Amino acid sequence: MARKQDGNENTANKKAKKAKKIRRRIFLVCAELLLLGGVVAWLWTDSKMDKITTDDTFHAKEVKNIELTKETQDVLGGYTTFALFGLDNRDESTYNSGNSDVIMVARIDNKTKEVRLVSVYRDTFLKMADLDNTEAYSKANAAYAVGGPKQAVRMLNTNLDLDIQDYVSFDFSAVAEAVDILGGVEVEVTPEEAGHLNNYCIETSKVTGKSYEPLPEIAETKSYTLNGVQAVSYGRIRYTLGDDFKRTERQRLVLNKMVEKALNSDAVTINKLIDAVFPKIQTSLGKAELLSMAMDAFNYKMGENAGFPFDFRNVVVDIAYQKEDADCVIPADLASNVKQLHDFLYGTTSYTVTESVQSISDEMEYRTGVAGESSE
Repeated sequence: MARKQDGNENTANKKAKKAKKIRRRIFLVCAELLLLGGVVAWLWTDSKMDKITTDDTFHAKEVKNIELTKETQDVLGGYTTFALFGLDNRDESTYNSGNSDVIMVARIDNKTKEVRLVSVYRDTFLKMADLDNTEAYSKANAAYAVGGPKQAVRMLNTNLDLDIQDYVSFDFSAVAEAVDILGGVEVEVTPEEAGHLNNYCIETSKVTGKSYEPLPEIAETKSYTLNGVQAVSYGRIRYTLGDDFKRTERQRLVLNKMVEKALNSDAVTINKLIDAVFPKIQTSLGKAELLSMAMDAFNYKMGENAGFPFDFRNVVVDIAYQKEDADCVIPADLASNVKQLHDFLYGTTSYTVTESVQSISDEMEYRTGVAGESSE
């Protein structure tokens, strides 16, 4: 009886050992498949990043014009901040010249992955970092035309107490192509906007080589799914109440809609988006940084957005290098607006601007007569 029991125990032990070996083999096979899948995914992503034009001439040390306090550097270190430039160029693949009609500061919270956007109004009167004292101040969108992305990023860092080290530039064609691949973006359009949108579509269609259908005349605000040409044209409208301030709001709305649709798209659509749009982008971000951001892409969530300056006045100012007067947006004043900007982007509540920004703020008040006042 004891021998039979011992035999049963031996058989059970053999079966247990065999089952354990099988489980171990299954685990190893699964681990190998996961590793192989990861390698394939990395190679696929890596190959896609090669489609983007990388600006190897752009270096962070060349665009940092001010010394921020250690406290500010520690705060900024918890976020990824870069500049977005939408170029009003008629020739594709031209990314180092032309006015930047879209100027945005994008910041990503490294922990929560929340993205916030701030549009810098194109007509904002700011200091051009590399020009001498007689020609130092101009409209913000002129910086890109004067010195390309380096000058534009230096201008943002110099005036806004920021430490932006990278940028992304794109043109009309990239946005139109992306919107079409995503199946359009749904936007509420007012009767006044509809007329201007149709007018802008004529030129946008020629520039992008893409077709569109004019919106019908409407008597009240209506929701439309805009295609690529229409969405770009919607973001270019500036002849309505609110002028450029409303225009930048439209741009941020379109960008938000695009991101939302992209994050909810299938793999086939994402692949088409990458293949079509990536070749139309230039950036200073390296491949490692792009890969890291790509891996986190579906964790991003769009947060609040705003326009800069928060408080301002419209004033006609002499633009020295253009040798003419121009209608500009004057921060009222720059120092208080920069404080608000840091509060909005980085959650600070007691930010103190650098002596450099305070000096620029004082000089702008002297030149324009605009002090800290409410926006118009």
